Amino acid sequence: MATPAPESTPGGMATFNILHGFPEALVRGMRSSFLADSDYHHLTQCETLDDFRLNLSETDYSAGVQDKSSLTPTSLQSAAVDKLVTEFQYLRTQAIEPLSTFLDLITYEYMIENVMLLLKGSLSGRDINELIAQCHPLGMFKESTMRSIPTFESNSKGYSDLYQTVLVDTPVGPYFSQFLQESSDRFGDSRNVLEEVEIEIIKSSLIKYWIEDFAQFVDKLGGETKAIMGDLLKVRADTNAINITLNSFGTPLNEPAMRASDRKRLYPAVGHLYPAGTSMLADVADEDELGRVLELFPQYSSIWNIHQSGSGDKSIDDAFYERDVQQLELAFEGQMHFAVFYAYVKLKEQEIRNLVWISECILQQQKDEINKFVPVFSQHSPWRAKKAGAGR
Repeated sequence: MATPAPESTPGGMATFNILHGFPEALVRGMRSSFLADSDYHHLTQCETLDDFRLNLSETDYSAGVQDKSSLTPTSLQSAAVDKLVTEFQYLRTQAIEPLSTFLDLITYEYMIENVMLLLKGSLSGRDINELIAQCHPLGMFKESTMRSIPTFESNSKGYSDLYQTVLVDTPVGPYFSQFLQESSDRFGDSRNVLEEVEIEIIKSSLIKYWIEDFAQFVDKLGGETKAIMGDLLKVRADTNAINITLNSFGTPLNEPAMRASDRKRLYPAVGHLYPAGTSMLADVADEDELGRVLELFPQYSSIWNIHQSGSGDKSIDDAFYERDVQQLELAFEGQMHFAVFYAYVKLKEQEIRNLVWISECILQQQKDEINKFVPVFSQHSPWRAKKAGAGR
């Protein structure tokens, strides 16, 4: 399955601004809304969440928190995500092809996560209203569609009916169709697939198809978008492959018979690791072997060394976040490309994670841990400090 080829290219120096200049100007102007180093300093000095809310009133988040009588990490996250969604939807209304399809592809990731959340919640018997409240607003379908997903019976016929009557009409339906088609040869009747395979494996497969589809679309766009966004997607694919391998240890996916079949199928067919690196990852049996493979790829060996050192100051997820923030920030340095829209969404997500982390530390009185976040557009970022040192 592939998103149809764009009818027109993003344009060069002569035509890009005619077609997409206004939404690009908007998103570049939105860069000024990110919290500054001074904002983070003031927020980390707060003793209570009331102080935290007072400091936020001086930032771009003031409208979202001023009407709340009491601020909690959950309500803060909800308000911040709603703000991001409002901004993204406004950008989407100003976009024409092929930018509009590019923005839609960004939302498909959240649609997949929402569908899998509803499926997983329905298996455990959780309340539908509670599940919908936890869904990401960027990945919402019509309410009738959202409510119908958990209503199907938890058996082979129920899952088959779910795809044929609901998922097939959603934007991410082709990904589910591709998963069922590829899996039916291994499980027989395709209606048994969703019953036999764990939810997380289904999710990893769907994310793989989304990354590959997005990468193909970007490749067709060409130009700066292909160069910058293509690299961002390659890194995203590699991160998925490394995490899938790491998380498979101690599970059936790490059994010899499963590594080259089921686990390898979850690796995206794009990325800096593909194809040589992913072929080697398919044979990895433990963390030592994984480390030896990643040592062959300098861009990931340093991240793996952080995980292997077992340092309490930084986890492998933190190292991935730092690397992602650096690349996403650099996307703003280029001109006349679409990657800046993707970068804005992902950097805002990182900023929201930072706010939730700081508010949680204040609430739990864990001030020693409060500075363990990854700031966005910070003048004190490790990679900026290295660059400044090299320039002297």
